[in-house]
Amino acid sequence: MKLFGLAGWSGSGKTTLMVQLIPELTGRGYRVSTLKHAHHDFDVDQPGKDSHRHRTAGATEVLVASSRRWALMHELRGAPEPTLADLVSKLSPVDLVLVEGFKRDPIPKLEIWRAENGKAPLFPEDPTVVALAADDPLPAPLSGAEGRAAPLPRFALDAVPTIATFILAHVGLPPYGP
Repeated sequence: MKLFGLAGWSGSGKTTLMVQLIPELTGRGYRVSTLKHAHHDFDVDQPGKDSHRHRTAGATEVLVASSRRWALMHELRGAPEPTLADLVSKLSPVDLVLVEGFKRDPIPKLEIWRAENGKAPLFPEDPTVVALAADDPLPAPLSGAEGRAAPLPRFALDAVPTIATFILAHVGLPPYGP
């Protein structure tokens, strides 16, 4: 499976771009899965539901299934956080896995950057950032890709079809369908 990441600081628009890219890519005939890094205490379960009761009672894994979907929740119970590779190995095969977060993992990434966040761009320090999506001009010293052989490709945040084509080309997939 091909992996491509969306990275950026909180509030930059990673999720917004992700939910626009998914239908663009699936509409081109690709099977796409996503993998998102969340903060420590996220929960997909609801207190009072049977599955939540199973989990809080001490089950290591709780699998919930219906005629429309299934979900597996795995409690780490003090074990180390799984790596990106560990998590990808749990996915069913698809053409492309879009990864949100995991900004320190060595996969190719599109950085989403907004000046209003007040945070420095990641790309000058992260060689795995292969392109930039921004709706603001970069600060003057960062307008080029300092220390790189060539400037990074740059896209407007709303250039979803163009970004999708770039991602597919970067991972070695044709622009339309396998």
